Amino acid sequence: MRRTCILLSCLAALAFSCGKKQTPADTIFLGGKIYTMDPEHPNVEAVVVTGDKIVFAGAEKEAREFVGDKTNVIDLKGKTMTPGFIEGHGHIMGIGYNELNLDLMDAKSFDEIVARVKEAASKAQPGQWIVGRGWHQDKWDVKPEKMVKGFPLHQKLSEASPNNPVFLRHASGHAGFANAKAMEIAGVNQLSAEKLKHEQNEGGEILRDELGNPTGLFNERAQSLIADHIPADTRETDAQAFDLALKACLRNGITSFHDAGASRENIDLFHHFKADGKLSVRLYVMLTGFDRDLIYEWFRKGPEIDSTAWLTIRAIKLNCDGALGSRGAWLLEPYTDRPDFSGMATLSMDTVLKTSQLGLQYGFQVCSHAIGDRANREILDRYEKAIQENADKAKDHRFRIEHAQHIDPKDLPRFAQLGVIPAMQAIHMSSDRPWAIDRLGEKRIKEGAYMWQSLLKSGAKIVNGTDAPVEPVNPIPCFYASVTRQTLKGQPEGGYEPEEKMTREQALRSYTLDAAYGAFQENMKGSITPGKLADFTVFTQDIMAVPENEILKTEVAMTVVGGRTAYEKP
Repeated sequence: MRRTCILLSCLAALAFSCGKKQTPADTIFLGGKIYTMDPEHPNVEAVVVTGDKIVFAGAEKEAREFVGDKTNVIDLKGKTMTPGFIEGHGHIMGIGYNELNLDLMDAKSFDEIVARVKEAASKAQPGQWIVGRGWHQDKWDVKPEKMVKGFPLHQKLSEASPNNPVFLRHASGHAGFANAKAMEIAGVNQLSAEKLKHEQNEGGEILRDELGNPTGLFNERAQSLIADHIPADTRETDAQAFDLALKACLRNGITSFHDAGASRENIDLFHHFKADGKLSVRLYVMLTGFDRDLIYEWFRKGPEIDSTAWLTIRAIKLNCDGALGSRGAWLLEPYTDRPDFSGMATLSMDTVLKTSQLGLQYGFQVCSHAIGDRANREILDRYEKAIQENADKAKDHRFRIEHAQHIDPKDLPRFAQLGVIPAMQAIHMSSDRPWAIDRLGEKRIKEGAYMWQSLLKSGAKIVNGTDAPVEPVNPIPCFYASVTRQTLKGQPEGGYEPEEKMTREQALRSYTLDAAYGAFQENMKGSITPGKLADFTVFTQDIMAVPENEILKTEVAMTVVGGRTAYEKP
């Protein structure tokens, strides 16, 4: 009898503990498809949030035990929720200024650009600079009759704006086009031979016609000849641009952003926004390598690692070559469509080595821009030397190569072997592959360009992104390109080099957990796991299951940062 009473008492206690309600939570998400990127629980029915953290992810029945009088229960109504998307490589201020200046990303011809400049000039004050960005000559439906080395001549642009200087940056940011007034102000003409020669030898190029006259195209570092004369942005316009950029990120489901090259002024602005509670997207900042004084200042004081992940500064961005579009990417062999030219280094490799050595010493990640196969090899060589010399401090260095767009097959396994992260933008394949074959030829394209699956199989982790404003910050086209290897028009059938496609799980991981890893933050975010930050992106349809030709119809329904709904589709 006594044994029976003890048994009944134990059962009663167990029943009481099972039925005991949890501490009421702030928010519960349920009623949709939830992908967690947590390998132990890849799909759950509900997610519970208290404060800015996830406290539970699992069955809806258990999640409802957290419901209290003030709990906000959000019914996803069949939509799909993932960890918050992380833009793994972009330029946050560039996104904002693209909205303030001429956005030429959708221009279909040079004549269309000329017309937009003419309209802007009609509204501008005399002498006011007209600036813009986003044009790409290889994406034009119609090209000018006369071109030099694949680029138009400035005359039409100069006629459209005779009294206002114009400078229009290429979509890649690695070239710019100026009108006659801008070149006059900069002192660039047929007679400025020494200046032209200097820029040619210093990682830049001014394109000239057969008579030696500048065409208006300034490549790589030669852009500074014009850009140095453009009035500096004000603190007010910087703040306006930054605010616009943050809003654009949230509209597109971006909860965190890796900013690839921030200036001293940018960092000061970021700090002010954080202090004022206006920083609505988490920033992981790379110091611009163009300001060596800034880098050495940060070496002296050390990284700024934010335990809340709102603003972390612990990386350095080095610009080491150009882009394929402007033929500035540094290649092992000459361009197929310009046999006299192999691109250029835009930074001394000695500087890359020195920065890598000091980065390891002072605890900074080094992120080097490299698009061409020679640039990738040269940087891997410098990273390897620095790592070998500083083995103790290089145990978890997570050095990155930004873009890693064209890699010699011999260098593909070196990323995983050295622990170097390829931060690649899948959308570039979709936008560039149709014409990139003209630059590299079929053999180089197929053996070494956009090699996502080869890198993943070798053990490397890929960080995905858009390089905004080079491409729109919207992650959906980038996800689509990752899994289809097609243009946004669905060409070609089956995709370019289909063996290099990512699976949908790999693509999602590259935008969430592995992107977090690329910033040393995988223990704080990147998956829907209890204890991590409550950052989520909610899509209108299931990007992991809908047919490929339906992916691009997906929209962002909601963006949640730190448990707070920061954006909701009207």
